[in-house]
Amino acid sequence: MTQNFTFESSALPVVSGPAWPGVRYFCTTRGGGIGRAPHDTLNLGLRAGDDPDVVVENRRRLRAMLPAEPLWLRQVNGSEVLDADSRSDGGGIPTDAEPALDSAVTGQIGRVLAVMGADCLPVLLVDQNATVLGAAHAGWRGLSGGVLENVLAALRRKNPAATQWRAWVGPGIGPDAFEVGEDVLRAFTSDDEEAAALFRPYPDRPGKWLADLAGLAALRLRRAGVQDVHVSGLCTYTDRERFFSYRRDGVTGRMAMVAWLEQP
Repeated sequence: MTQNFTFESSALPVVSGPAWPGVRYFCTTRGGGIGRAPHDTLNLGLRAGDDPDVVVENRRRLRAMLPAEPLWLRQVNGSEVLDADSRSDGGGIPTDAEPALDSAVTGQIGRVLAVMGADCLPVLLVDQNATVLGAAHAGWRGLSGGVLENVLAALRRKNPAATQWRAWVGPGIGPDAFEVGEDVLRAFTSDDEEAAALFRPYPDRPGKWLADLAGLAALRLRRAGVQDVHVSGLCTYTDRERFFSYRRDGVTGRMAMVAWLEQP
């Protein structure tokens, strides 16, 4: 199911999905910040080759829209999950560190999770009663490695009573733009006809396919037990005006999906 909303808040145009009680979330675009090409304008990634002072200012503008400082991750295309509630403001990892992980979970009201992307998928998971929340950065490696299943398992450990789940798959590279080779095809389609249907041969390019990354994410979410899955259908590669795209531009900025639980 596709349902998206675009709105502006504090001068930052963002996109979001269904309005679910107890959770707030949105994905930034490349508008509303500062910066020069090829990082113009709202680059939020400190490791994207941009001026760090520019990124700090852009993050400050985002912070003005949020109830707390986001938990930024140093994403590594992996599948491990951080319990954000175990950091040093509750124990564990120092709060000024950026953990080298691609996903995080929380059960704390007002704790802001963040994942960045510029073609890879940002994915939100939350239970129907909004007691636990997860955010994942899902490129093909993390997706095939089980990052979404691992986030859902971590959420179930935090609230074993939760039985109904929701997910929003945010903007990422679309099925008409994501060219892949044999390695990606094999990673998803071994003895899996449903996954194989989400790949189609690239015309006139033997050994290349076009992959539906968001479709693969939705398939894995449903198989893992998520009943309500919404796919944004927004393509970072083709929508040059709104989104950064690493595949399209090489050197470019990063958007961020941020999410937090609210008081019921």
